[in-house]
Amino acid sequence: MIHFDTPWLLVLLPLALWPWWARAAHPVRNAWVTLMPRDRASDTLQRLLKGAAVLALALLVLAMAGPYRPEYTVERVGQGAEIVVVLDRSRSMDQGFAGARLAAGTAKPRGTGPEALDYYMSLSPGRSRDAKGKVARRLLSEFAAGRPDDRFGMVVFSTLPMRVLEFTQKNEVVQAAIAAGEIGRGLSETNIGLALLEALSFFDDRPYTGSRIVMLVSDGGDHLDPATQERIAFAARKQRTAINWFYLRSANSPGLNAEAGDPLGAADTVPEHQLHRFFQSLGTPYRAYEADNDKALQAAIDDVNRLENMPITYLDTVPRRDLSPWGHAIALLCVLLLWGAQALEIRRWA
Repeated sequence: MIHFDTPWLLVLLPLALWPWWARAAHPVRNAWVTLMPRDRASDTLQRLLKGAAVLALALLVLAMAGPYRPEYTVERVGQGAEIVVVLDRSRSMDQGFAGARLAAGTAKPRGTGPEALDYYMSLSPGRSRDAKGKVARRLLSEFAAGRPDDRFGMVVFSTLPMRVLEFTQKNEVVQAAIAAGEIGRGLSETNIGLALLEALSFFDDRPYTGSRIVMLVSDGGDHLDPATQERIAFAARKQRTAINWFYLRSANSPGLNAEAGDPLGAADTVPEHQLHRFFQSLGTPYRAYEADNDKALQAAIDDVNRLENMPITYLDTVPRRDLSPWGHAIALLCVLLLWGAQALEIRRWA
């Protein structure tokens, strides 16, 4: 259905009929030809030219009224999922993989402490010197660009979660949201519990139309209190949401699969391992990907890209469309036709 920005201008439409009754401005003198047979070709041509004039004026009035087709929604079926990306923006994500420091020209640290370990790890072959957050954003950007049927939402977090993108299928918007995560520096603390609750709330009051995934990208864990664990477990089961954790491991981390008898006591004290065990106990689909370099993270994202291709039904919003240019274009063609006919008009008999 067509709508108008200024519908009151449509009252001028009857004026478009004026050319139908208009007479020639410069009649040509000729003999009395009443007794001659009727020239049907000339009559048809005259009606066509008058019709073109009427159509040109009518279209100009309609164009001035601002016609447009309003936005509407259409149901589509594709291969993909509804994905909420939960991206860690803590200060540690500004470091390189395996604890590599990024600052150019940083002096060689003294001693054998953690900073020295990070420094020497950054010089190790195969270690990326790019920030973990930068690499993650680049790979997520490529991942989103290759999945046109997915609907993406996004949460960035450090101390508190920030909801930066509601569900959308528009790739330009998704890319802008991912790039925006690079602005500024994060805080030193992370609160994964609040970030997960915020991500799961994306699915509230939404019909279940296909796979639902929360992609947690972080280089650390979190000690979740019992109340937060219960809320996350309830929301994950209610929304039937799978959780994929891309854990960007640091050099001094025991990893996600530390044994209870580890001399570091990882099973009891390391937040990453506690969070990993909690995800395993949820009873919903869960996959953990441990990456200590950019190639491992690329392989993890490729695995998700391969697995998450189930049919999905979604509603796509078709934007408003301005129809005025069509009116101007067709009116111009009519005017050019009239101008050509006028150029061929006989002014006087030879």
